[in-house]
Amino acid sequence: MNAGAQKTSFPKAQIEIVLLEGTHESGTNQLLADGFSVRTHKGALVGDALINEIKRAHIVGIRSKTQLTRDVLNQCDRLLAVGCFCTGTNQVDLESAASKGVAVFNSPFSNTRSVAELTIAEIIALHRKLTARSHALHTGTWDKSASGSHEVRGKTLGIIGYGHIGSQISILAEALGMKVQFFDTTSKLPLGNATPVGSMDELLRTSDVITIHVPDTDTTRGMFGANQIAKMKPASYLLNNARGSIVDLNAMRDAIKSGQLAGAAVDVFPDEPAKSGESFSSPLQGLDNVILTPHVGGSTIEAQEAIALDIANKLTRYMNLGTTTGAVNVPEVDLPDQHRGDDNDGARSHRILNFHKNVPGVLNKIHEAAADLGINISGQYLQTNAQIGYLVLDADPSNAAALHERINAIEESIRTRILW
Repeated sequence: MNAGAQKTSFPKAQIEIVLLEGTHESGTNQLLADGFSVRTHKGALVGDALINEIKRAHIVGIRSKTQLTRDVLNQCDRLLAVGCFCTGTNQVDLESAASKGVAVFNSPFSNTRSVAELTIAEIIALHRKLTARSHALHTGTWDKSASGSHEVRGKTLGIIGYGHIGSQISILAEALGMKVQFFDTTSKLPLGNATPVGSMDELLRTSDVITIHVPDTDTTRGMFGANQIAKMKPASYLLNNARGSIVDLNAMRDAIKSGQLAGAAVDVFPDEPAKSGESFSSPLQGLDNVILTPHVGGSTIEAQEAIALDIANKLTRYMNLGTTTGAVNVPEVDLPDQHRGDDNDGARSHRILNFHKNVPGVLNKIHEAAADLGINISGQYLQTNAQIGYLVLDADPSNAAALHERINAIEESIRTRILW
């Protein structure tokens, strides 16, 4: 093969990519420009409709609604990678995907600014009762009053979870004149004049506003209920733009009715409709000074474009080079371009990509296979986690196809792919 030859062993135009849930067109265009075959759908799919659409796909792109369960993945034998065009990966059975050598990528940081801006807007809106004032005018009532309206300047904002979103909120809130404090289970460097506190109870007791920005894990699910709300300052505010599993909405409703909370904002819910236009219900509906939004914290044009480009880049690098940087379920390996010969017309080495069970002896079997075939290895890269090993070999192209077959036949091999 010469330097300009097709880089994948399978023609790119025959590599099928299915993008669901209306991912931003910038990512679609990038994948098309790289030569892949791409189909798009505006909404999520379920059941047989999902299986029929993706069972022959090499790559599937989803957002937060499509569920790639073990049963679904078992029917997608050609699948090589999943791109989650969002921050989370709860909608994918990561263990099952890894066991099949399917790399899963997400974009955890591309929408952080959008979530931070929404949170700041809600904090101001709650303090000024903007939604109630707007609703009154829409229904024909002129209610010009300062009752219950406050500036946010001088108020204390408590942030639970001081990661990429929490720290951005910290900077924006401080610029508004708020005092910022935060609690995180791991040590974090404070930005600006933000202050870490020693316990969540202390944060609850001393903050005028609490905003939550933690992931959905076994330790965070149900972490914020009636007990935690009771420890908050009377007539304070609570915001959850993180995950719907974290806050008990019935406890939040009771606290708002009793006056323990002066208001709340919620963007995420335990049960969310699969697509726009479907019916929705919540214990918080109809309550005064409560802002409900349909999981749009990261849904700005800027964030969706940034996410789409990020995921498209990760998928392209994985398909073209074997790079797994940014994958959440398999070992991460950042790879250079494939080795060429000594001159400009030198043949490109063939790259063999192998996922295998992480047990002793696999690497030795692969090296023995290369030695038996007399193949020169110009580059080798290996990373492992507790279950999976990911080995990349740049091999002499003269007999690399035979080595690919030998590696794939090893009992511990999960999936083997070759790049020309």
